[in-house]
Amino acid sequence: MDLVKFVQDEFVPKNDFPQFGAGDTVTVYYKIKEGEKERTQFFKGVVLQRRGAGITETFTIRKIGANSIGVERIFPVNSPILEKIEVNKRGMVRRARIFYLRELTGKKARIKERRM
Repeated sequence: MDLVKFVQDEFVPKNDFPQFGAGDTVTVYYKIKEGEKERTQFFKGVVLQRRGAGITETFTIRKIGANSIGVERIFPVNSPILEKIEVNKRGMVRRARIFYLRELTGKKARIKERRM
């Protein structure tokens, strides 16, 4: 058995998050330390991609911030700062990485919702 895989399975804590993928709108709650204090902040946006596997898996989220400027953030799936992930909408996309969303604005940037 591969030693790296064994160590990942034994010692890395697995976070229990819902299944989500590219095109889904999610809200990520994560902890922020400011000096002595610790608070929870959230980041809500569309998942552009999931990449990696096991301990190195990450996902990228894009939201439209103030003045219609796009803000992207990359979160490691197994990070201890993540508290919870809520899936708000399931998106219907044909690709695993939807970087074409970066060039689109307004109504063209909408993603069809997948009915469950």
